[in-house]
Amino acid sequence: MSDLKMKEAALVYLDRSRGLQKFIKDCERYNDSKQSYAVYRFNILINPSDVVELDAELGNHILHHPLKAAKVFQSVCFIAVKTLSLIGQLQTETQINIVLKLTHLPPLPSYGLDLCKFPLDYTSQRFYVMQGIVIAMTTVTKYTQGARFLCSDEACPLSQGFQYIRVHVPGATESATVRNDFLCHLCASSLQEDRKFRVLGDKQIVEVIATKALHAFQGVSNSQAFRFQSLTVFLRDETVNKMIVGNEYKIIGIPTCVKTSQNTVCVEANSISFYNPKVPSGISDNFKCLLSLTSTSCWKFTAILANIFASQIVPPGTYNLLKLSLLMSLVQTSACKKELEDCLDILIVTNDTLLIDRLLKFSITLIPRGIHHPVSSEIFPTLSRNKYGTGAVSIQGGSALLAKGGICFIGDLSLYKKEKLEELQSVLESRSITVYIPGKKSGDDTDRQMAFPVQCSFWSFVDMDSSPRRNVQKTNTLIGQMDCSLIPANLIEAFGLLINCNDSSPCHPLFPTVHHTLKKAIDPEGLLYVASKQFTTEDFKKLLAFANNLDVKFSLEAERMIHGYYLASRRIRTDSICGSKLSSSSLKYLVALAEAHTRLNLRNKVLKEDVLIAALLFETSLTLKYGATPFCVAPNAVFPYEQYNEEYLEQRDMYLTQCQQQLQQFIAAYGPGTAIFSSDE
Repeated sequence: MSDLKMKEAALVYLDRSRGLQKFIKDCERYNDSKQSYAVYRFNILINPSDVVELDAELGNHILHHPLKAAKVFQSVCFIAVKTLSLIGQLQTETQINIVLKLTHLPPLPSYGLDLCKFPLDYTSQRFYVMQGIVIAMTTVTKYTQGARFLCSDEACPLSQGFQYIRVHVPGATESATVRNDFLCHLCASSLQEDRKFRVLGDKQIVEVIATKALHAFQGVSNSQAFRFQSLTVFLRDETVNKMIVGNEYKIIGIPTCVKTSQNTVCVEANSISFYNPKVPSGISDNFKCLLSLTSTSCWKFTAILANIFASQIVPPGTYNLLKLSLLMSLVQTSACKKELEDCLDILIVTNDTLLIDRLLKFSITLIPRGIHHPVSSEIFPTLSRNKYGTGAVSIQGGSALLAKGGICFIGDLSLYKKEKLEELQSVLESRSITVYIPGKKSGDDTDRQMAFPVQCSFWSFVDMDSSPRRNVQKTNTLIGQMDCSLIPANLIEAFGLLINCNDSSPCHPLFPTVHHTLKKAIDPEGLLYVASKQFTTEDFKKLLAFANNLDVKFSLEAERMIHGYYLASRRIRTDSICGSKLSSSSLKYLVALAEAHTRLNLRNKVLKEDVLIAALLFETSLTLKYGATPFCVAPNAVFPYEQYNEEYLEQRDMYLTQCQQQLQQFIAAYGPGTAIFSSDE
């Protein structure tokens, strides 16, 4: 009676949820086909909340005994097929393969599978929901979805018909579906598969790590070994190719234990959905107050942000140019809205690698996807052997894909070999990486290739003192140009910003840094400055998260100015031999810089004041690469004075106003005709 009641509830639910109509349409597709099937597969969408309200026992079966619940729906669907004459070829109930697709699970702790907890429950054969980031995936292979077996004794009644049907169930291996040692229940003779009726499906294996595991990639020393546990997820049929390396997903599935060289806990995915984290609704009260006090200027707020940023690592007023650039790069991080060209890559030339390394490590912890790449691992995707014996090739994502929508801090470039630097240059220019898969590895006759978009910004630095060629540096011939012979020229051009932070640069005041270091040695955990107490690390996290989700648009005058500066700079840095030194991507970097400064000001419209900061940063970088031009920008143009107070901020605004006039004069002199550009252009 209990089974009958559940079957009635299942039929009522199918009728109310319009699942019965979908089932009838699927049956028509099978019935119209001229092909004979051993197994008829149907997906049924289940909302557990609606089922529990309709019938608690059926809802309990779906949540905690899904294989038994599938048999209930199998019986209901078989009766429907026979009653309505939906599929003429169908003979037995076992030919129907029902897959229950759950929309969600109850938001209760007992339904969550936490990869950071041990032991994992893989014995209950019920549904769990987990959340994680894809770090590796295999190519798609085939598996046996269903098969027909016949008794080998021709005299046995079961040597014909569709009595012995085996279908794949969650957690089962290939040998559980197809083997040669099955026996007939009637005469005990061996069963033989009728291969004409074998049904194949697509299968893909992905590796997922918990979001919490990303902390292992943030601020980890290169010499420090660490290990994290990934979870293997099996995707089948309609879920194949629905996951991308680097993306975060919510996965509903049934855990199981697969026997390999090491017993591995896996999840048979039932449904997957892209995880979109919540956007913070605002910023801290202290930042709101600061924004209000500086509302009369387009430059004061970001100047103060850069000054007080990372006061745990470096004293306020130190490395302001670098810190402003880092903040602007951080607010350009978002996996959902930003385009590939919005990334801001930063290359730092320094001989103070200790502080720079600490500063960059601290900065990447302020966003969800800040990855510190260990030199011993791979930055970009690589191929490896699949440990599950499916014949597929496993593609390991690497740090760059793991940092999708964030920052990949790759450390000191001098530690990488020539081929790695060439690969990095190619990715910076194309924003994609192609993985070549030899046919002999994947079991195919032909070679294949897969392209992955690289959607992250790269941070790196070069230690000028560690290079073996530091004593043979060439003499600079152009004013303002820095000797960059230690780095391949094409790689330098591929980075959007080149920043000089050595002893001779304006952003390296020695005395405050020494004083800060001594105080930190005495009190490592103490907050040394008032700014550290007023604007905490958590406040900066909320500010960056809020800022990088702002949707900004260019004002007409800002758009004209940025086009004018780009054209003028391109013309002034063009010669008859080498052509223009500015590539078309330079305009994208300028646009990204202007947008970033606007976001950091928590505004939605890009103004000409934002374009000025972008132009000054970009021109400073170009001067280091190629030397000065008629638009002569001082190395400390963005932060022309040393001390911060109200008077300083006013003086800085006056100085930047003069720079803006110089920029307009430069555009008028070397970029004539730029005022006619329309917004579309």
